[in-house]
Amino acid sequence: MRVYNGIEEFSRLDNAVVTSGTFDGVHIGHQKILNRLRDHAKANAGETVLITYWPHPRLVLGNNKSIKLLTTFEERIKLLERFGLDHLIKIHFTKEFSQTSSKDFIKNILVSGIGTKTLVIGYDHRFGFNREGSFEALSADAPMYGFDVEEIPKQEIDHIAVSSTKIREHLSKGEIHISNQYLGYPYCLHGMVVKGNQLGRKLGFPTANIDLNSDLKLIPSVGSYAVLVEVNNNSYMGMLNIGVRPTINKNLSGSEYEQTIEAHIFNFDEDIYGKEITIKFIKLIRKEEKFESLEALNAQLKKDKESALAILTASDLNIA
Repeated sequence: MRVYNGIEEFSRLDNAVVTSGTFDGVHIGHQKILNRLRDHAKANAGETVLITYWPHPRLVLGNNKSIKLLTTFEERIKLLERFGLDHLIKIHFTKEFSQTSSKDFIKNILVSGIGTKTLVIGYDHRFGFNREGSFEALSADAPMYGFDVEEIPKQEIDHIAVSSTKIREHLSKGEIHISNQYLGYPYCLHGMVVKGNQLGRKLGFPTANIDLNSDLKLIPSVGSYAVLVEVNNNSYMGMLNIGVRPTINKNLSGSEYEQTIEAHIFNFDEDIYGKEITIKFIKLIRKEEKFESLEALNAQLKKDKESALAILTASDLNIA
């Protein structure tokens, strides 16, 4: 998959099969579009082109500057590569670009810039200034510009339409099992292992403190999780805590303390300070709570480990 930093870098194709969107998370609804895009191109000797936008439009337009994302742009590229796409065009989303009319988008980008012969879009997809471009408008204008339009129906689970917004909501509640079902893969965090206060080691549960690679990344709700940990090209079972450690900090609200992300890796005793690490969330064990003493906390950590092992052993996981 070739990645282009703007439409200016792209050379017009003879038979482009195109889709467009932010594709945050590349969830199962997105995957349905991508599979159809690839199948259509294969059947018609075409080349697949995906147009995506960075930064996220909501961050630029100001209607939701606090939004956190399911994927960084680098993570998005890696996920999209799995679908065998030919071309990925990254359009720098600005307030100026947001003023582009749907007709100018069609003429200048889809037709003149890319050479679109087939446009595949998800249900209720909108584009152009004030989201004026719709499937109906595209269908009406497409013959004039020489391409076809296909709309993919919404992907539902238990009669609920899958969306990036819904996945963010479930992650914010710690409902990892639902988020993963909508994503079609375990939700991940990536970062570097940094030094902490090493109290976990004194309790018999040494942890890898993780500094995330991006401040735009959505962090799931505070609590303890059963996770897979990828480090040094190997995968291990583990448990992870997100929170302010109220038992240690003696502060229930956590208002005075910075949130930490700490992973205890099972059957692992290597120095990984400064190493890149990936956390794959499998299921919430429990919400964060304050214990009366470090001894009580230690007893709970032992129970958490048992719970995590039971969850991970029962799950269909690929452990290297």
